[in-house]
Amino acid sequence: MMSKTVLVADGSQVMRRVVERALRLAGLEPQQVFEAADGNEALALAQQHHPDIVLADVSLSGMDGLQLLRQLREAEETRDTPVVFISSQAVESQITEAIALGAKGYIRKPFTSDQVTDYIAPLFA
Repeated sequence: MMSKTVLVADGSQVMRRVVERALRLAGLEPQQVFEAADGNEALALAQQHHPDIVLADVSLSGMDGLQLLRQLREAEETRDTPVVFISSQAVESQITEAIALGAKGYIRKPFTSDQVTDYIAPLFA
């Protein structure tokens, strides 16, 4: 399995650590993990570091996760970057919009390590 760089965008530092730990417990060993506390910081980090995978909450301050996904899709260097949402917001219309915009998955909080494996492990292949 190839090592990847991952961007984790969540307003909660604790949740960012939980996501990173879940990756490791699922047997995925990111080469590097960048952390963003809001959507604007996530976009800046994505533009600067071009992560292999973005894991984002839908409810980000500054720029929500769907806006972040739109911005990533508009930029040449991040157009094809896989994005998976990890969110407690499970409004069906948001999930539908996220998938329509090209998100690779939508994991509801609280999540299990099996969900992380199912959605994210294929992106590490």
